[in-house]
Amino acid sequence: MHSKPPLIIPVENQVRELDPKLLLACIAARRGFASIIGSHREIDFRIASFPCGLYLNKSMTERNLKMFQIMRRIGHAILTWDEEALIHLPPDIYYSRRLSPVAIRYISHLFAWGEENAELWRNYPEFPVSLPIHVTGNPRNDMLRPELRAFYESDVRAIHERYGDYLLVNTNFNHVNAFFPAQNLFKPVKHSDESPQFGKAGVGMTREFANALHDQKQAVFKAFQSLIPKLSQAFPQLSIIVRPHPTEGQDVYRQLASGSNRIHVTNEGNVVPWLQGARALVHNGCTTGVEAFVMRTPAFSYRPSVCEAIDNTFYILSHGLSHQCFTDAELIDAIRQVLEGRLGAAGGEARSALVQRYLSGQEGALACERMMDVVQAITEKQPVLPMPAFPGRLFGIVMAQSRFLIKRVKSYFPGTHAPPEFHRHRYPGITLEELRCRIQRFQEILKDRTPISAEAITPQIFSIRPSG
Repeated sequence: MHSKPPLIIPVENQVRELDPKLLLACIAARRGFASIIGSHREIDFRIASFPCGLYLNKSMTERNLKMFQIMRRIGHAILTWDEEALIHLPPDIYYSRRLSPVAIRYISHLFAWGEENAELWRNYPEFPVSLPIHVTGNPRNDMLRPELRAFYESDVRAIHERYGDYLLVNTNFNHVNAFFPAQNLFKPVKHSDESPQFGKAGVGMTREFANALHDQKQAVFKAFQSLIPKLSQAFPQLSIIVRPHPTEGQDVYRQLASGSNRIHVTNEGNVVPWLQGARALVHNGCTTGVEAFVMRTPAFSYRPSVCEAIDNTFYILSHGLSHQCFTDAELIDAIRQVLEGRLGAAGGEARSALVQRYLSGQEGALACERMMDVVQAITEKQPVLPMPAFPGRLFGIVMAQSRFLIKRVKSYFPGTHAPPEFHRHRYPGITLEELRCRIQRFQEILKDRTPISAEAITPQIFSIRPSG
């Protein structure tokens, strides 16, 4: 049973990715597959120590190329989806930022969120004609389905016990309020007459689009800072939960909350239980607007500043699936209607058709099951991954070790875009005991009696396998 190649499942943003990817590992175990799951950074550092497996990546950018070359030499196969392809930039900019014409040729299979995502890839001028695209949906949207809601029941109760009834305000300003300045659209300038250089978030954009996005984000960011205290004043019976983007700085929100005992700033846990328990969601251009629509949570896209170049290209889906409000008064009145039972979640045939085009796997088999159908077909056709010739494999191991050393050293240099504290922010870690509890919870919900073993490989990497 364990002779099948393992799935290697890296997790970058723990609060967003760990639970859905753990669900995938549980379903893989039911089909006889072992999984290696944990911190993306730590898995990549130790990639040469794992048996040849199917590496489930979440992007195919120029930054992935070095790792793809290493994995190919070592003997891993690479299967990929794009975590950022559900709400994406205009195609030309998306292609330059998210798709490398070289890196994509190292991939054996692609998993698409929906038909719109698949079409986006097919229209890429450098798309390899032989690369198969499987429209499966994504493990993240499995967590939104009614049959999986029970997974977070205890989390929802704990949130309500701590905060009572609440409004959820999800912010999405990592382009102008990033965790570290080098991650913004533009790097800080020392002198006012300098032309700012692109930061990490601006790479691959045209200067014109980046300027428009910066100005729009800055305007909406400023409006949100003004809005949050107004929501607290307008709804004294509710807590206001501010949940920043995983790569966004939190200082400005904590300053807003410091003068109130009802405004709370947190990134704790997956967003799904927070959406389940919220009276309403307020956002602008955020994936949570899509998630709220699927879960039937009333959601409001707050649009105090409108920019057609951004709103009609980047945020079609997130705006389109929410009630749209353009002023503070309009938003407050709409939320009041929700609280009084006069307004519910956004709906209608047009919205349903829109979400169906973007997001597959909302009914029938889970996205994780559809992905495992693909994996099983791959391994039935090729039960053992071909082992590269010894010289090439040895060179791949040397490359992996060299990359590990260079990354470790560079992370401590001043000005790095991803210092150690940022990685700890994105992946704070989980205990083996808590991991096992989550696996048990998934199995109870899925009514799955497969004996599953979970063991720690390192404090941040775990092995999950069928133990029967």
